[in-house]
Amino acid sequence: MGRFFGTNGIREVVGETLTARFVADMTGAIADVLADSRPILVACDGRTSSPAFSRIAAGTLSLAGLEVQELGPMPTPCAQYSVPRLGVSCGVIITASHNPPEFNGIKGIAADGLEFTPETEAAVEKAYLEGRSRKVRFDKVGGIRPENAAIERYLNGIRGQVDAEKIRSRGFRVVVDCGNGASAVTAPVLLNQLGVRYVSLNGNMDGTFPGRPSEPTEPNLKDLVAAVTAHGADLGVAHDGDADRAVFVDDKGRFIPGERVLTLLAREEVQSAGGGIVVTPVTSSQSVEDIVTPFGGKVHYTRVGSPVVSRAMLGTKAVFGGEENGGYLFPKHQCARDGGMTLAKVLDLVARSGKSLSRLLDELPPYFLVKRKVACPVELRQRVLSEVPSLLDAGKDPATRVVTLDGVKVITPRGWVLVRPSGTEPIYRVFTEARDLKTAEDLAEQTLTKVQALIQRIQGGAA
Repeated sequence: MGRFFGTNGIREVVGETLTARFVADMTGAIADVLADSRPILVACDGRTSSPAFSRIAAGTLSLAGLEVQELGPMPTPCAQYSVPRLGVSCGVIITASHNPPEFNGIKGIAADGLEFTPETEAAVEKAYLEGRSRKVRFDKVGGIRPENAAIERYLNGIRGQVDAEKIRSRGFRVVVDCGNGASAVTAPVLLNQLGVRYVSLNGNMDGTFPGRPSEPTEPNLKDLVAAVTAHGADLGVAHDGDADRAVFVDDKGRFIPGERVLTLLAREEVQSAGGGIVVTPVTSSQSVEDIVTPFGGKVHYTRVGSPVVSRAMLGTKAVFGGEENGGYLFPKHQCARDGGMTLAKVLDLVARSGKSLSRLLDELPPYFLVKRKVACPVELRQRVLSEVPSLLDAGKDPATRVVTLDGVKVITPRGWVLVRPSGTEPIYRVFTEARDLKTAEDLAEQTLTKVQALIQRIQGGAA
């Protein structure tokens, strides 16, 4: 992990690390490393500071002698979709995704529409720390102009990947919770274009996130669950702040964990392709392997983070990829997490199957994934991680396999346990999975207690 770049770009608290000077200097470093004769795209989400930081980024790039195309507020995948299609050198998106409102950040998009590689991030950080930036004469300053077709281009691309007429013929009713985020400018339009009747929650873009916290977790989606039931909807969908994720509620009003939707979509994409590779992080459910293998599918595991998944998908020519947090990637559309594409794909699957979403989900193999987290100072991460293997090995279940691809994952006959440091927050995450909920929860609580005790012991020693 870089000094500033985490699992998915830079995310910092506004007014502390993330200041006007920081954004200008980091954008200048991006120009120094990546700029060529082609323009650069600049976009943002709907956070309170995003328009200002976006203008600072655009101005810095212009003063570096570059032509800037401003896309304005929109979902991250919408901006990513435009980068390769407009032939620009790269994109800069001001966003903090699902983080709380006091955060914002910078995400760099390479010319192929994927997030910067770790090597590019390291080069940008080096340029930033060395204070490097491009300087040009007054007569070489670049222009700044709006690029107004990005949303239309993106939505056209989504509709081209699904059977729009089949979706329209089902007469779906959907509750969509934009979470006051960037999907407010795309999700309602997409549903209208697909002939879907919808009820909107938190449908205005507001960077204070007054309706609910930006992250679409089960505790944050009680209003969506209630609305699906009240309106007799076929499903409900919620997006995070920059709309690269989609989380669902089924027609019975049940919150659907992301790993269940991941499994469902993986089966559909592998079956449609007649086999193929699914790329997913070590945090994902065993059910993915179980469900795709009979259709000629194979699972390729990666470290956590959508940039890692997307690059691995390109390298393996995967037919599908995704994470258990609601981020799914459809390479025929783009190798990037895409909440809008996911919504359309779920509607397409339900429409073509002739079944309800609840029935499709109930047909999947039963697995229960539990997630917990515990605070851990960033400076203690590596020390804690070095002691996690012996901590997990002290359990009563003999490990059948230990995976250290990302954190430490111990697989036992009862289920598996994964302990890993977050790449975006000062916390450790604990994941456990088993065939029944009680076992998964027991494993989670036992592991969480051990990790908390370990962190406290190391903190005490450090003091």
